[in-house]
Amino acid sequence: MKIVIISPANPLRGGIAASSERLALEMQTIGHEVVIFSFSLQYPEFLFPGKTQFTTDPAPPDLDIRAKINSINPFNWVWVARKIVRERPDRIVCRFWLPFLAPCLGSILRLVKLFSGKKIHRTALVDNIVPHEKRFGDRWFARFFVRSCDDFVVMSKSVGEEILQFTGNKKRNVRFSPHPIYDNYGVPVENQAARRFLNLPENAPLVLFFGFIRAYKGLDLLLLALGKDILRKKKIHVVVAGECYENWEIYRQIIENEQLTERVHIFTDFIPAENVRYFFSAADLVVQPYRSATQSGISQIAYHFEKPMVVTNVGGLPEIVTDGKSGYVVEPTPDAIAGAIFDFFENDRAEELSRGVAVEKERFSWENLTEVILKI
Repeated sequence: MKIVIISPANPLRGGIAASSERLALEMQTIGHEVVIFSFSLQYPEFLFPGKTQFTTDPAPPDLDIRAKINSINPFNWVWVARKIVRERPDRIVCRFWLPFLAPCLGSILRLVKLFSGKKIHRTALVDNIVPHEKRFGDRWFARFFVRSCDDFVVMSKSVGEEILQFTGNKKRNVRFSPHPIYDNYGVPVENQAARRFLNLPENAPLVLFFGFIRAYKGLDLLLLALGKDILRKKKIHVVVAGECYENWEIYRQIIENEQLTERVHIFTDFIPAENVRYFFSAADLVVQPYRSATQSGISQIAYHFEKPMVVTNVGGLPEIVTDGKSGYVVEPTPDAIAGAIFDFFENDRAEELSRGVAVEKERFSWENLTEVILKI
């Protein structure tokens, strides 16, 4: 089977690009021919909150990645649709995560249908259908995209429920498969060696907040939890690793007010892929204090490195982490987050929960996601 994946890919950076590349490799492994149509222009610079949209990591070998799509040029969409039709694919898999891209992606999928002399099945792999940070027009754009697809695969049941609002409740068109493990960040590093590499205290209890910093991800809740007496007395440290897409002053003020300067270690540059393993290997516990969520690739990196997690009881996170087995599922409040972190260190739960993570990770495979996507 020949498959076209429409998605960001190298040299664009981020979790969606990395996971689409990994999906393409899995499809090729089981015998399919895959072409990724990526973006020559994904976001205009004035709309992008970070420092750069590009990575310095090398492109994965053996992948056919074509940076052709301009997200804001309708003439380009016509040209790209014709390019895709000339590939004569049997299936198109289109990633969707942001309504801003709906006019572009929805138009390309419609034009492929118009230009094609045969039926090309169009499956959307949907990370988010309505974003965490809502804007005017989001629902109209999402509806436009949804109506350009034949069916949908989601990695969070909550996203599946949201899609049904746009599909007339046609449940048969929405399939679920949990987000697979990110297994492309290398092997773990010995804990003390990882801490030395990052210049972190070698013996302190250490938790990790990893990924882009956005308001909905609740870093402020974790910092306020760190200021609670039960964590202050145990001298718990936090590593914050990820580029800040918000006003950092909010977090700086909490760190100052709660007198956390000595216990918060900040890495707010983009983390290259080859360095990811050092952060997870250095940590005892990974914390995702999100206010809202669908699925999270951070959990799947933690599973790869077999690190227990604290997640909040929002969106699809409780589908990923089993409370009491692979980590903790708590309410998104500083007290609840602090309580889980305290229990982990006070009761020496690391070995027990790490065993649970090793068992639970078997649920998340690229083979399963590929099978679900290619099923009609």
